[in-house]
Amino acid sequence: MKIAALIAYQVRIPLRRRIRHAAHTRTETDNLLVRCILEDGSEGFGEGVPRDYVTGETITSTFELLGRSDLASQCEDCRAFEQAVALAERLQLAPVPGDVRGCEGNAARCAVELALLDAYGRHFGRALSDVVQLLAPEIYQPQPRVRYSGAITTARNIKTWAAAIIFRIYRFKQVKIKVGMEGYDDRRRLALMRRWGGRKIDIRLDANEAWRPANVVERIRELEPFGISAVEQPVPHADAAALRDVRRQIRTPIMLDESLCSRYDAERAVEGQICDLFNIRLSKCGGFIPSLRLAQFAKQHGLGCQLGCQVGETAVLSAAGRHFAASVAGLRYLEGSYDRHLVREALATEDLTFGWGGWAKALPGPGLGITLDPQALQRVMVREQVLVS
Repeated sequence: MKIAALIAYQVRIPLRRRIRHAAHTRTETDNLLVRCILEDGSEGFGEGVPRDYVTGETITSTFELLGRSDLASQCEDCRAFEQAVALAERLQLAPVPGDVRGCEGNAARCAVELALLDAYGRHFGRALSDVVQLLAPEIYQPQPRVRYSGAITTARNIKTWAAAIIFRIYRFKQVKIKVGMEGYDDRRRLALMRRWGGRKIDIRLDANEAWRPANVVERIRELEPFGISAVEQPVPHADAAALRDVRRQIRTPIMLDESLCSRYDAERAVEGQICDLFNIRLSKCGGFIPSLRLAQFAKQHGLGCQLGCQVGETAVLSAAGRHFAASVAGLRYLEGSYDRHLVREALATEDLTFGWGGWAKALPGPGLGITLDPQALQRVMVREQVLVS
């Protein structure tokens, strides 16, 4: 079975509220959707969320990159799902000049790869999670349901108090708090979260590159009394090498995010001994299979993993993340499936939003196991570009 067409869409997804962290503020997000149509009419969708401050991509650059990539020659005939998975892993986009880290086309690649896997999964009657069993059996652990974390972004004192009460009532096990934003009293916010969220809730921090090597140890130490389990990307990527010394001076495990987008990044992190955990996000890491390879690499080197997400993901990436979360063993934290809570257009007929306590059921497939709403796609579509026909 061969690919008959690949089509890219720019979609503008409005958010339900303004989302702010130390690196950016947004009320909407421009995402990339790719539609894959097979010769028998089977269709699949993939999504990427370009972020210039993470992988150097913008929505414009993803379209430019896809436009000059030779995708047609890679559309081989696949007679089994295993062949389709191999095709997806071999998928290459055009090189990006100066991209030493190998990440400046990751959102674009993610969208194409997921579209291929979704379409072929539907054709062969296989779920996306089957990819884990095929490629990484040593970390394959299917689960009937998974548990996502809560998150606090820009909440100040009274809103942090209210969020803590809500998380406690709804029995969330974990919560992530954005820190390092100008004008925010992080000690006060964490004190409220710990006091009203309870002693048992797992609190971790995300600084989004807010601090500098000169003050990062002080910033983390002043928050450690509130019982934090990890701190994510405390310094800018350019200063990541300094985290080796930082780790020796604090008790809290360090997680990489903006500094963990590719195999190159992962190898540098291990060589430099700069982290304890990887934050793996499908879009920034280049797709389902590259993310799976990073999870394997982390396990081989004794590092923990979080499955993260991008702000503004639609149900396409939420579904892909669900398959990853429900089939990969040992993930320390899970983020995603905020759909109804965060985006006004999730694009699927199914509601993938996590429920009570952050719990959500595994998706059976085939493919992603969701149905895209064509009317919703039309409402948010900004442009369309045929990649293969």
